[in-house]
Amino acid sequence: MCGIVGYLGEKDSLPIILNGLKRLEYRGYDSAGIAVYNGKTIASCKSKGKISKLEKQLEKRNNITGGVGIGHTRWATHGEPNDINAHPQFSNSKKLCLVHNGIIENYSTIKQKLIKEGFSFASETDTEVLVNLIEFVKNKNEVKLGEAVQIALNQVIGAYAIAVIDVEKPDEIVVAKLGSPLCIGIGNDEHFIGSDVTPFIEYTKDVVYLEDGELAIIRNHKETFFRKISDDSSISPTVSKLELSLDKIEKQGFDHYMLKEIYEQPKAIKDTLRGRLNTSKAIIKMSGMDDYINKFLSAKKITIVACGTSWHSALVAEYMFEKIARTPVEVEYASEFRYRDPIIEGDDIVIAISQSGETADTLAAIKLAKSKGAFIYGICNVVGSSIARESDSGSYTHAGPEIGVASTKAFTTQMTVLYLMAVKLSRSKGIISEKLFRKYILEIANIDKKVHEALSTNNQVKKIAKKFLSANNCLYLGRGYNFPIALEGALKLKEISYIHAEGYPAAEMKHGPIALIDKDMPTIVIATNKINYDKIVSNIQEIKSRKGKIIAVVSKGDQEVKKIADHVIEVPDSIESITPFITVIPLQLLSYHIAVMLKKDVDQPRNLAKSVTVE
Repeated sequence: MCGIVGYLGEKDSLPIILNGLKRLEYRGYDSAGIAVYNGKTIASCKSKGKISKLEKQLEKRNNITGGVGIGHTRWATHGEPNDINAHPQFSNSKKLCLVHNGIIENYSTIKQKLIKEGFSFASETDTEVLVNLIEFVKNKNEVKLGEAVQIALNQVIGAYAIAVIDVEKPDEIVVAKLGSPLCIGIGNDEHFIGSDVTPFIEYTKDVVYLEDGELAIIRNHKETFFRKISDDSSISPTVSKLELSLDKIEKQGFDHYMLKEIYEQPKAIKDTLRGRLNTSKAIIKMSGMDDYINKFLSAKKITIVACGTSWHSALVAEYMFEKIARTPVEVEYASEFRYRDPIIEGDDIVIAISQSGETADTLAAIKLAKSKGAFIYGICNVVGSSIARESDSGSYTHAGPEIGVASTKAFTTQMTVLYLMAVKLSRSKGIISEKLFRKYILEIANIDKKVHEALSTNNQVKKIAKKFLSANNCLYLGRGYNFPIALEGALKLKEISYIHAEGYPAAEMKHGPIALIDKDMPTIVIATNKINYDKIVSNIQEIKSRKGKIIAVVSKGDQEVKKIADHVIEVPDSIESITPFITVIPLQLLSYHIAVMLKKDVDQPRNLAKSVTVE
């Protein structure tokens, strides 16, 4: 989860690292710190809390300047968030300094061995254990930093992305990765390090994505060495060209990244469709699927693994694939998948969904499925991410950078890819007519316009939000395709407003949740006229009879729900399989406005991080 930044070059590293940390703060904001070699020693500054606090402390320091440095923004795993547990962590001699993203599972055993060797520990972190292990190896074996890091990492169990600097080697940074993302930006006589590319996109377009089990020794004015951690064999890295531009990661006048990303959804959907959908010729072209269409046609079932919001897009996909393509689908929490010995056959397809492409649980699920012979199809947003590289094939969503921790445009673009896949598969199987196929693709071709229209409910939603600021609990109800949207709406409210909310299939309300309904508990009901409309109306009446307050999302022109709901939000009408794209929009806006009015940190909600790279 944590964010790592590093710089080696002729410029002053401090402003570069600090700015890079701000761009990575979505990865964790429990604490932050910076360490720079200043010509004499490694000077550091770190602080509990957000990077703004670190920045204030740095204003009082004048010795943190130099051409080599590393920085870190933390999402806490081992040790509570405080100044001592913040990274960077130093070795006992203060000669080595390290930042780390991941978890060292056997840190306790290593720590006890190091204590017997005379080492002491100030923090509760596994990171301090790792940096001291490297120092122990370095001194005992009388080896250079790079070799010491390699030897030490062969003794640890777990996941890591690390960057290490050494007072005795002030012209180099050693980096390594296993299970956590890390990339190197290559400039003119300078190098950049980041958990992703955002810290250095204005400096270079050349980047190397480290693979699992790789180590790099980055040296000033010298060739960078790339090695395998396991056996020290040499590696020839692949240098990729970045297509991301700086303007894509700025707020562009919006108060929050989340709001910007909500409003970016029409464009993001359009970008995801671009090159894949030809309405005049009635063609869906997806090379990742086209090249392996026989595998999809012969698959007995599709298993989808994901976490969080991506899991909700998978639930929508279950309806899509089963109703449109008549293909059995199982949706699994990636975090539970490998712990229940799932039944995966060699001709099964496993679809893995992740915005970041780095979700640790999803990566672990992929590896298990591959070991059982399954074909892996990855759907993610970040080019060159671990899931993209681990998958046999796949599709990018082209949502653009999503900085807000609460996912919005990633969700709708994931559904876009999944919808295309389901419709394409149905046509390839020959189970739908040409006429119906054209209807499906015309609907998705125009979905950006309907999403844009749904965004026009913003002012109305804002007024509704004001009336429910005192709510402690909320219930979200939906049926069919919109049951997952009820789950997603509840999740958004929980994530950014800290109001307890639950999503349920509307019919399940009578099996327990109805006991909670009273005048103080609002119920948000998705009641479009395509999905069991009469039954939804009955559910609403049941709530009203118990004095519950109702916010209803309905199709334009609705008359019946209008008569009984307290508040009605109208969205464009559409075919059943398209409704999730539209109905989720007012739920995203509702969560956003409630959180803002409650003065919550919308973009960086407490205890959360954008990319969950630890188990």
